[in-house]
Parts: sequence; C-alpha cells; structure tokens
Amino acid sequence: NLNIAERIVSALESHDVPVTAAVWVNFPEYEDWRLVIAAKKLDKLDPGDAYLTVNRITKDAGITVWESPTLHLMKTTDPFIRAIRKGYGKAPKVVGMRLGGQTFGDRFIEDAYAYKIA
Repeated sequence: NLNIAERIVSALESHDVPVTAAVWVNFPEYEDWRLVIAAKKLDKLDPGDAYLTVNRITKDAGITVWESPTLHLMKTTDPFIRAIRKGYGKAPKVVGMRLGGQTFGDRFIEDAYAYKIA
C-alpha cells in the first residue's frame, strides 16, 4: 500500500539514501506487484549489498518483513527508470499517477502506481 512506500522512502532518505524513483509496478513476468526503488547511492553497490542495505534500513525503521512489500531494486541507469524519469520526473505531482499498459525503456508494465519520480 502507499503508506508502506512512504515509510520505506522516508527511512531510506533519513539514512542519506535519496530515492530517485519509487513506483509500485505489476510486471507481467512476476504476476504480482513490486515496489521498484532506484537511488544513486544504491547504484554504487553490488545487488546483494544494495538489498542488504535497504533491508537493514527498513528494519531499523521498524518495518517488519511481514509488512514490507516485495522490493525490486533497479539502477538509476536502467532503461526503465530512465524512461519514467524522462516522462514524469518534472511533473508537479506524481503520487497516485497510473502508468500501466505501456512500455518504458525495455520493459512493458501491466499496471503501475507512482509514489515518487524525481
């Protein structure tokens, strides 16, 4: 839900990990919703360390594994992230925007709900 995305983004940003994009996405290949997170500071880490960092920060923020959604970390240089930033990064308000039924970069998304795109 949107509240948990807000808590995760807030936790990351309070630990000096500015979030570039946070979007709920339903990718056809996974057949469920994932919270896609992109942050330049996470780009510098290998994928395993990036997930460990996010998990540590969310745990420290009191977000339990039971309430945390399935996270999908992507690099800010990923064509998907670049395309949504190009299309919506300067929008005055993205919270609640629906972005589904289209291709961004190299990925088709069935449905998406934007939380943050900067």
